[in-house]
Amino acid sequence: MAGRITYAAIMLAAVAIAGWLSRGRQVRLGLSLRQRLMIGLGGFTGAFLAAKLPFVLSYFVEGDWPAVFSGRALFSDGKTIMLGLAGGYFGVEAGKWYSGVKIGTGDSFAVAIPVAVAIGRLACFSNGCCHGVATGLPWGVDFGDGVLRHPTQIYESLFHLGSAVVLWSLRRDGLLAGHLFKLYLVAYSVFRFVTEWVRPEAKLWGGWTGYQWSAIVMVVVFGALWWYEARAGERAAEGVG
Repeated sequence: MAGRITYAAIMLAAVAIAGWLSRGRQVRLGLSLRQRLMIGLGGFTGAFLAAKLPFVLSYFVEGDWPAVFSGRALFSDGKTIMLGLAGGYFGVEAGKWYSGVKIGTGDSFAVAIPVAVAIGRLACFSNGCCHGVATGLPWGVDFGDGVLRHPTQIYESLFHLGSAVVLWSLRRDGLLAGHLFKLYLVAYSVFRFVTEWVRPEAKLWGGWTGYQWSAIVMVVVFGALWWYEARAGERAAEGVG
C-alpha cells in the first residue's frame, strides 16, 4: 500500500511540474486560459489512452470482455510511456484544432515533458516495476526477487533529464525552433529501441519486441512530420522573401 502511495505521489508531482514548466511558455505564446486548458486536456487524454492501448488490446485478445466493457481494462495496472508520448502529441494537436490555435506549441513542452518523465521513472524505480533483465554489472539492483537486474528506470530517468538539458540549451539559443519536441520523440524512440535489449519483453517478429517495432514507427512518423514542417517553413520564408 505504501509503495502505491509513493508511486502515485511521485507521478502527481511529475504532472504538476510539467504543468508549471510549460505554463509560462504558453502564456508568452499569447494563448488564453481556455486554449491552454483545451491543449492540456487534449494532451492528457491522448497520452492516457495511448499509454493504455497495448494493455486494453491484451484483454481483447484474451477475450476478457467483462474487463473491457466495465472499464477495468482501461484502469488496470500497466502503461507505456512511449505510446503515451505519441498520444499526448496528437492529443495536443486535437486540443489546438478544437480551440482554434494556429501556432506551434511543441517547444513549450520540450523541456517540461522530459523532466516529468524523468521524475515519473523514479516512481517506477520505487515501485519495482519496469526493470530490466538480470545482470552481473556492479550497479544491478535487487527488486525483491533476489536477482540483480538492470535498473532501466534509472537509465530512462537519466536519458530524459539529459534530454531536458539539451533541449533547454537549444531553445535558449533559438536552434531548431518549432521542432524540439519532435526531436525529443525521435531521440527517445532510438534510445528505447536500444534499451529494449536489456528489458524482459516478449520478442515478436524478427526477434524484436513490440516496443522496438513501435519505436521504428515513431521515428518514421515524427521524422516525416519534422521534415514536412521544416520544408513548409522554408517555402513560407521563400514566399515572404
